[in-house]
Amino acid sequence: MDSDTVATTPRLTLRLHRSSDLARLVAIHSRPDVARYLLQDPWTLEDGEAQLERRLPRTDLAEPVGALALVVEREGLLIGTVSLWRTEQERRTVEIGWTLDPAHGGGGYATEAVAAGLRLAFGQDDVHRVTAQLDARNAASERLAVRVGIRQEAHHRQDFWSKGEWTDTLVFAVLADEQRPRQALDRRPD
Repeated sequence: MDSDTVATTPRLTLRLHRSSDLARLVAIHSRPDVARYLLQDPWTLEDGEAQLERRLPRTDLAEPVGALALVVEREGLLIGTVSLWRTEQERRTVEIGWTLDPAHGGGGYATEAVAAGLRLAFGQDDVHRVTAQLDARNAASERLAVRVGIRQEAHHRQDFWSKGEWTDTLVFAVLADEQRPRQALDRRPD
C-alpha cells in the first residue's frame, strides 16, 4: 500500500490528495451536472487549484486537523472524492460528503467508497455520529445514503440559497452502534 493510501476496498483505493490530481479533479468538478448539487459553481482551473490547496492538509480526522479529504481511485484512475470533517468536537460528530464522476456511476463505486468512509469515521474511538447534508434535488445521493445505512432525520425546506434559487436540505445521520457489520477494511498503518 502506498504511504498516502488510507483505505482499500475490493475495487477501490481511497487515498490522500496529491498535487498531480488537479486535472482530474477539475475535469469532474467542472461538469455542470456534478456542480449542480454542490456548494461551488463548476470549477475553473483556478478554482481547482484553490480547492486542492484546501484539501492537501486535510489528512487526519484526529485533532488538530480534524478533516480527511480523500480521492477515490479505481484501477489507478481518480473517479471521485470522499471527505470527512469534524463538525462538533464536543458531540463527537463527523460529517461526510462525496462526489463521483458520472462516467463511473451505476457500478456501485460510490456506495463502496462512502461505506469505506463511514468505516474510517467510526474507526475513530471518539466518533459517535456521522451526518450527511444533501441538496434535496439530488435523488442519487439520497439513495446512496440509504444504501449505506444512513437514515434521513430532517428535511429543511428552502433553507439554502444556491446558484440563484432557494433549495431544500436533507439531513441524514447514523450512530456508531447502528452501523451494520461490513467487510474488513485495510487501513494504513498508524
